[in-house]
Amino acid sequence: MGDTLRADICVIGGGSGGLSVAAGAAQMGARTILIEKHEMGGDCLNTGCVPSKALIAAGEAAETVRRSGVFGVNGHEPNVDFARVHDHVKGVIAAIAPHDSVERFESLGVQVIKGAARFTGPKEVAVEDRRIRARRFVIATGSSPALPPIPGLDEVPFLTNETVFDLQERPDHLIVIGGGPIGAELAQAQRRLGAKVTLLEMFALMGKDDPEAAEVVRRRLPAEGVEIREGVRIEAVARKGNGIALSIEADGEAREIEGSHLLIAAGRRPNVSGLGLQAAEIDYSSRGIVVDRRLRTSNRKVFAIGDVTGGYQFTHMAGYHAGIVIRNALFALPAKVNDNAVPWVTYTDPEVAQVGLTEAQARERHGAAVRVSRWSFAENDRARAERATEGFVKVVTGKRGRILGVTLVGRHAGELLQPWILAITQGLKIGAMAGIIAPYPTLGEINKRAAGAYFTEALFGPRTRRVVGLLQRLP
Repeated sequence: MGDTLRADICVIGGGSGGLSVAAGAAQMGARTILIEKHEMGGDCLNTGCVPSKALIAAGEAAETVRRSGVFGVNGHEPNVDFARVHDHVKGVIAAIAPHDSVERFESLGVQVIKGAARFTGPKEVAVEDRRIRARRFVIATGSSPALPPIPGLDEVPFLTNETVFDLQERPDHLIVIGGGPIGAELAQAQRRLGAKVTLLEMFALMGKDDPEAAEVVRRRLPAEGVEIREGVRIEAVARKGNGIALSIEADGEAREIEGSHLLIAAGRRPNVSGLGLQAAEIDYSSRGIVVDRRLRTSNRKVFAIGDVTGGYQFTHMAGYHAGIVIRNALFALPAKVNDNAVPWVTYTDPEVAQVGLTEAQARERHGAAVRVSRWSFAENDRARAERATEGFVKVVTGKRGRILGVTLVGRHAGELLQPWILAITQGLKIGAMAGIIAPYPTLGEINKRAAGAYFTEALFGPRTRRVVGLLQRLP
C-alpha cells in the first residue's frame, strides 16, 4: 500500500450532498478529501435533475407550438429534431459541469481522489493503493435505478435515467415501467417530443402524492396522448423483431404490449455495496445506511447523507443534510434533521408540489382539528389569461390555524410552494398568508386567496352579520 493520507474530513461521493460538504469544510479551513469513482456532480447533474428538466423544457417548447392556436397564434405540429434536443440536454449539463469539476474543488482546497473507496476499518478507507485516515467521514454515495424482478429483463435492452438522455433518435414507441415522478415526467416529455408512449404502473399513478393532485395529472397525460395503464402486473419481457414485447396482466386479462424502447423507472436503491461498511462497523441494509437525527451512523466517526440513507431522495435534501453534517462534524454542534417542512415537486405539466403533511396524513395525526382551505387556478385571473386553469392549492391547518401542509397542482406549482415552505418552517399560522398584499394579476395570488378562504365562514357568517347590523345602528 502507498502512503497514508490524513484529513479532518473525508467525503465519499461527489454528488450534490458530498460536494456541498466538501466545499463548505474546505472553505472553513478543514483539511478535506473528496473521493469520487464516476463523474463529479453525481446523478443530479449527469443523469437526473439537470438533464430531465432540460428534456422537459424541450417538450414544453414543442407543446407551446402545438397549442398556440388557443391564443390566435398559428398553432401546428412542431418539427422536432431529436438529435438537437439531445445536444440541448448535453449542453445544459456541460454549462453547469465546471461548477462541480475537479478543478474548481481543488481551487477551493479540496484534495480530490478519483476511484472507488472502501472502508478497511472503523477509521480508514482505501482507494486502490492509497489509504486515507480522517477525523470524520461522510458517506454520500447516492442511489441507483432499482430493477424490478421481471422475467427476461436481463435479456433485452432497456433504458434507465442513466441512459435515456443519451438517445439521439426519438423512440418510436416508448414503454415506461413505473408511474412515479420519474416515469410520469419522462413519459410526458417524450410524448410531447413526438414519441408514442405507454406508461405501466403496478398500483396508481403518482401514488405518493395527494390523490386529488395526482388526478389532475392523470387527466392531462391521456389528453396529450400518453396511454396509462394502472393496476398492471408485468409477467415477462422479451425481444420481438427490432423491439420488445411485454406480457402483462390487467383487470384479470392477459395482454401483450409491443414497443421500440423500454424505460425502467420503478424506484431507486441506495448505493451501499462495495463500501466495506461491515469493516467500518456501520449498520446498513438494502434500504440504506442507518443514521440518527444527527446523521451519524453506528460508527460515530462516520456520517451518511442523501439518498444512501434511504430517506427522501431529493437533491435539496442532500444539500440540507450537508449543512447538518458541517455543524456536527466541524463545530460539534448537536444539529438535527427536521423533516416537518420537506418540499417535493413532480415536474409534469401541470406540476405537483407538496410540503408538510398531505390531507390524509394530517387527518390521521390530528383528527377533527384539521381544516382544509383551497382555491382553484380557474378562479385566478392570471391563470385565465394564460389558459392554464387546471389545478388548485389546498392548505391543511390544525388547531388555531397552524399550517400543517400544502398541496399545489398547477402551472409553476414548485415556485408557488416556496412561501408555504417558509410558513411551515417558521411555524406561522394561516393568517400570515391571508394578510399579505399579493400583486395583481399573478399566479401567486392564489396562495393569499386559499389562505383567505380559511376565514370565509367566520367573516361572512350570521354572527358577523349580526355584529355589523348592531354597529350600524349606533349614532
